Amino acid sequence: MRCEELCCILTPPALTDSAALACLRGSDSSHVVTDIPPMIDPTLLSVWLKFGGCVGLIGLAGARLSRYGDIIAEKTGMSGNWIGLVLLATATSLPELITGISSVTVAQAPDITIGDVLGSCVFNLSILFVVDFLYRGESIYRRARQGHVLSAGYGILLIGFVGLNLQINGEVALPHFGPVGLYTPIILFLYFIAMRSIFLYERAQLSEFVEEVSDRYPDTSLRRALFGYASLAAIVVAAGVMMPFLATELATRMGWSNTFVGTMLVAAATSLPELSVTIGALQLGAVDMAIANLLGSNLFDIAVVAIDDLFYLHGPILSHVAPMHGVSALSAVIMSSLAIVGLFGRTGTRVFGTVGWVSWGLFAVYLLNAMWLYLARK
Repeated sequence: MRCEELCCILTPPALTDSAALACLRGSDSSHVVTDIPPMIDPTLLSVWLKFGGCVGLIGLAGARLSRYGDIIAEKTGMSGNWIGLVLLATATSLPELITGISSVTVAQAPDITIGDVLGSCVFNLSILFVVDFLYRGESIYRRARQGHVLSAGYGILLIGFVGLNLQINGEVALPHFGPVGLYTPIILFLYFIAMRSIFLYERAQLSEFVEEVSDRYPDTSLRRALFGYASLAAIVVAAGVMMPFLATELATRMGWSNTFVGTMLVAAATSLPELSVTIGALQLGAVDMAIANLLGSNLFDIAVVAIDDLFYLHGPILSHVAPMHGVSALSAVIMSSLAIVGLFGRTGTRVFGTVGWVSWGLFAVYLLNAMWLYLARK
């Protein structure tokens, strides 16, 4: 009888497969059995493939979306700032809106909603680091118009107001009308005031910043640009809506913390449209459109808090979430302040030829926010 056959016979059924393999290794050296790698979970692999597919769709559609936004700006005579603030920012922020509504109605997970919104604000501002790195001409803070300071200032007002309500919730009960918090109509009012103020500013300054670019897209009509924009926006929204659910499933299967996932992974997933569209706008040389998209998305994201509060029927939504979300709100306020310093001060010095110190500051605050949320994830 062969040695390995005898070894298998003598190996009790109670022994593990690894013990049997070890027994076989000790037999004939010419019949060495190596460890068999564990099988990949087909379901997990399928989720990863879907996740990657959504990233690819967002990347391809986002770049084209920026091009159509640039065409619309040219054909209508509107500024790239206003196009980025309204059209692009609204389209790229729809995943946060739909994810938030589904989280508070279907999943009953308000922490996921607030974490997604505030985490997206922080992520969007960190994209300025990428923009500054990729734009190898002059500094983006010198190239961009100072009108973005108005958007960033309103962002500080709205984000700070949400953060204040998160902090005082632990001390006093937030005033409310039925299940809707008093802060909800205030947020919506401030949002519309912000959009009107920015629109009036853009209209007053139009003659100063609209370039003569009427010959850049002679073969594309406004109607075709609007249709292309709507079609690609639908693709971005569809892929962006799927991303949070895929990310949550990945987190569950990988054993990651749900709190950490809600604020970091889901926020990053729903902010991929902003990243793609911003890079696409940058490739067109439309720096103002890229920055306006990021700052405008933050304004819309805070408005999402009010909209989600209307759909959450168990009381004011900020009364049912962890005060830890205030860390993300404070981080977003600090990052917005840094952006204002860069835009208003026209900082242009690159640290070791990479990016400006303002961009490094944005990146550092983003990492600190991520580290704190990771340490406090339980």
